[in-house]
Amino acid sequence: MAEEESPGAAFQKKIQDWQQDGDDQPAEEKEKASPLVPTDNNMSGARLARIQAKEVAREQAVTPAPIDDEDGMDQSDVKFGDADFEEADEIDDATWGEVCQACCTHTPLEWMWIGIGVLGCAFFLYWFLFGLDLLGSGAKVMSGCGAGSLFGDDTNPIAGVMVGILATVLLQSSSTTTSIVVSLVGDGEGSGTISVSQGIYMVMGANIGTSVTNTIVAMGHIGDSDQLERAFAGATVHDMFNFMNVAIMLPIEVATGFLDALTGAMVKNAEPSDGEKWEGPIKKIVAPLGKRVIISNKSVTKAIATDGQSCEDFYPMDCGAGEPTYDKCGGKFGLISCDKEHNYCPGFFSKDASASDDKVSGGVVFFIAIIILFSCLMALVALLQKMLLGMSTRIIFKATNVNGYISIAIGAGITMLVQSSSITTSTLTPLVGMGAIRLEQMYPLTLGANIGTTITGLTAAMVSDNIESLQVALAHLMFNIIGICIFYPIPFMRQVPLYGARQLGKFTRLWRGFPIVYIAVMFVMVPLLFLGLSAIFSEGEKGFTVLGSFLVIIMFIVGAYVFYWCQCLNGKETCIVCMHQRERRRVTMQNLPDDMDYVLAKLSQLIEFTGLPEDEEEDDELLGDEDTDV
Repeated sequence: MAEEESPGAAFQKKIQDWQQDGDDQPAEEKEKASPLVPTDNNMSGARLARIQAKEVAREQAVTPAPIDDEDGMDQSDVKFGDADFEEADEIDDATWGEVCQACCTHTPLEWMWIGIGVLGCAFFLYWFLFGLDLLGSGAKVMSGCGAGSLFGDDTNPIAGVMVGILATVLLQSSSTTTSIVVSLVGDGEGSGTISVSQGIYMVMGANIGTSVTNTIVAMGHIGDSDQLERAFAGATVHDMFNFMNVAIMLPIEVATGFLDALTGAMVKNAEPSDGEKWEGPIKKIVAPLGKRVIISNKSVTKAIATDGQSCEDFYPMDCGAGEPTYDKCGGKFGLISCDKEHNYCPGFFSKDASASDDKVSGGVVFFIAIIILFSCLMALVALLQKMLLGMSTRIIFKATNVNGYISIAIGAGITMLVQSSSITTSTLTPLVGMGAIRLEQMYPLTLGANIGTTITGLTAAMVSDNIESLQVALAHLMFNIIGICIFYPIPFMRQVPLYGARQLGKFTRLWRGFPIVYIAVMFVMVPLLFLGLSAIFSEGEKGFTVLGSFLVIIMFIVGAYVFYWCQCLNGKETCIVCMHQRERRRVTMQNLPDDMDYVLAKLSQLIEFTGLPEDEEEDDELLGDEDTDV
């Protein structure tokens, strides 16, 4: 009696038979018979579609692209949206004739779709700006009391910079912070809340804090690692310039009082006169709808900073019976105000609200603004990508390759119109993320935005009769102009902020949670730490001074060890590996359902082809038969 084969031997025999038969089969039949090719008979349509998409992606990943130049890439024919778009660093320069031909030569149907795309971009851009307006108003209402309490103390230079950073992060507007600082500066005879030198330190900090908004906007690209890297680099190039500018100018100002003396000479014979504050046209378009939602009362923040009042001093409000209006409330409001010009109150205004109620309303508006911002950002990016898809990269880069100094002027002009550097940089950040604007072109635009945002402080100072207020506003302008002279004309110095921004962008590819950590550390934890240390030393008591000295020594030792660990003990590589592993786990968990479907589909095909048992019961029966034969 012949001995029956075991399941393992039967499996090996089937594999050998399949390999022998496959050598004699045509390619089409071999592919059809292969257990590694999915079929419609053993899986659902959705699963089949996912598997086929994976197969196509794998084939594209391993198929070599045609090579037309010595670097391995046909740079002259790279188009927006191509797989080689990311690698096209050096591209032959196009002519302006080619740019005009690409932009102006279209069929009537193409012109129709271009018009629809432009209208769609304008629509989503309006709501994007509306979201930024709500973001600022919600932040002012939510944290106006806390921001106001930061001002008014006799701060040292470090504390002044930290106050400027935190106040701008809380208010989401360097223009508002600068306007408050300008209004708080006295005449040098003790009547002012803060001195000119303290105001200069605070506007330095406001310069840093203003870049947090476009950093938040860059996180809207978190779904695409390539776009997130470019967008985050485009946003943080603003940070790098501001950090480095403060690192140079702050010690010089503390040691010599350079900006104080320079601006003091500039305003020696100035005669500011009272007048109306100029409002940019963009705010006139967006503000009416924003005021229907919420209106922040900036006078609360100024009163807390100037008079030492608290939020509770502005509550309860007396608006009488019936529908509240500006006149019925007598012009006295808490954190949320009413419109004086049109005599109405916004949707989130409540005449019976307390300070905590208004703060909650501000938080709700802030959350709604984030949703609007990210939604409009994704829609804008998708529309622009559709419009630019297939266009030669040479054309796009030529059209956006404007002289750097002209870009600075453009950035300053745009910011003067929109009255906010945050709006300018936040609108440009998505264009950097999608690759339409390169980092080298984003850099001068942000420098121009830094100059343009000082105009708000200048207009606030020019409509007052205070010479010192004008001096602080001019110090803000000169601080940015001197920084540009240091970090832009010289090519080597120009590369320093660009290199820092690129490195931060690369960290987002290692771990997509890095932007959140960066914002929390650089704009919240570090300023709070230095502000706390400054407060300890400002107490003037020996016990606090000794405590502060010990804390500074501990911080210095920890910082020195971290530097030694990163440079000599492979600490930097350890951090990179840690972030890479976290990102790998995140991606693995995200793709796990599709990967399991893929594995199960392949396994079912393999079982069908080889005749292996499909479940444990059949396996146990075969093993039982084998034991019986033995």
